[in-house]
Amino acid sequence: MKTINILILDDKEENIISLHALLQEVDHVNIISSTDPNDALKICWKDDISIALVDVQMPEINGFEFVSLLKSNPKTSHIMAIMVTAISKEDKYLLKGLESGAVDYLYKPLNPEITIAKVKSFVQQILIQQELIQKNKELEESKIELLKTREEAIQARKSKEIFLANMSHEIRTPINGIMGIMHMFKSSELTVEQKDWLKRLDNASHSLLLIINDILDLSKIDSGMLKIEFEDFSLTKMIEDINRIFKIKATHKNLKFNIEVEEDVPQYIHYDSLRLQQIISNFVSNSLKFTEKGSIKLTVQVINKDFERYQLRFSVKDTGIGIREDSVDKIFMAFEQADDGITKKFGGTGLGLAIVKRLAKLFNGDVGANSVYGEGSEFYFEGWIEESAQSEVEKEKEVPTYNSFPKFEKMKVLVAEDNELNSFMLAHMLRSWNCHVDIVKNGRLALEKVESEQYDLILMDTHMPIMSGFEAIKEIKNHIIPEKHGIPIITISASVLEHEQAAAYQAGADGVIGKPFDPIELYQKIIQVTNKNKNPKMTS
Repeated sequence: MKTINILILDDKEENIISLHALLQEVDHVNIISSTDPNDALKICWKDDISIALVDVQMPEINGFEFVSLLKSNPKTSHIMAIMVTAISKEDKYLLKGLESGAVDYLYKPLNPEITIAKVKSFVQQILIQQELIQKNKELEESKIELLKTREEAIQARKSKEIFLANMSHEIRTPINGIMGIMHMFKSSELTVEQKDWLKRLDNASHSLLLIINDILDLSKIDSGMLKIEFEDFSLTKMIEDINRIFKIKATHKNLKFNIEVEEDVPQYIHYDSLRLQQIISNFVSNSLKFTEKGSIKLTVQVINKDFERYQLRFSVKDTGIGIREDSVDKIFMAFEQADDGITKKFGGTGLGLAIVKRLAKLFNGDVGANSVYGEGSEFYFEGWIEESAQSEVEKEKEVPTYNSFPKFEKMKVLVAEDNELNSFMLAHMLRSWNCHVDIVKNGRLALEKVESEQYDLILMDTHMPIMSGFEAIKEIKNHIIPEKHGIPIITISASVLEHEQAAAYQAGADGVIGKPFDPIELYQKIIQVTNKNKNPKMTS
């Protein structure tokens, strides 16, 4: 604890000695004395004096004047002054001392108990004040540190978003080209062997896209950016779709895949269909990966009911390799596997179940696993779901190939895309729809083309060298020639971040589609944006 400096000022040495002896009993004090008021002022300016015991009657400068001098100087104004006097106890002297700035009076002859008690009281006040000052200083430092940490966290999040946007663009762009070329092959005459090759390539590209989506989903959930979108849909149809997808995959591994849905499970529900299917599919995919023989069973059952709300349990049970008891909780952590050797043998990022865990939390639901090592595992999701009144069953439509769509009549299109595979694929699709296509590799060249040619549509990649798509769109929309403002522009972005897609609209884009895109999506988007200005002429 810090020592308190106390000054004793008295023109008589014997009074100083007497008072000094009394104050020896007070803890945490260092006593400094003087018989000269001028020297005492210098001591107060130089040393850290907290309390001054000042005699009233002194030659040259009396006690009242001395205290007034202390209080008038910012460097010494904090000092607590106690007047020590042998003169009358009349109120006028007391008031004079208080008006000069003193905090108390001690009367001679000094009462030892009262003197010690008063000094101790003031020492305690000063110690508390110093402690408060120190605490406030620490709080201020903590506040500054917290603000610094918060700023660092914000910068880290921004850096993470920029990294994810760049990663998304760099990986999704070539995937878009690959999947686009596959669409081109699907629209052509192929041998049975070539169709098999194409199917394998299609599966590989979707697996790669799934990994990228998992990483982005995990990041979006952790940053609070993932939105849950509820809708009415057929749970029965979703289960049928899951059965159709995974039955084939199970058959390829000589596994039995069964689905059991209890009778009281509602057929139509109000929920996020995409995320529910993602949860169930992750469970089934996980079982498929770690099951070499036997069976996989998906069960849907009602475990509780409250009016039109059902607590449903979706569980997937397999006869796979199982999980050690001490590793069950570990599998729901990001980038973790139950065993270090799992990744080497079976592959995977360890993100699927981590995403399921976070999605369940967003739904206020629960996920878990039961497993016997070497015999198999069961994964489950439980959540409260509202029954929907929807009763119409949507008929499945056969998806046509893009080259069978109605063709446009003399539509002139500019494609600004720096990736050659993507520009080649886009040009091929557009030409199959009877479009005349020009291709440039950056925003600056796109502006030059717009200057010299008149286009009905522009497809603009957002990230390009020299000049980005955003910059080029702004230049076109603010062109000196009014007719250029109305050219419909669709941005093709590999980013899935909402703020970047919103930035495209802010720049002036008429539509946005993400990579990889489906040809149907592009075709419909072209009709949508061109309809804003005029109806596109179609030929059969």
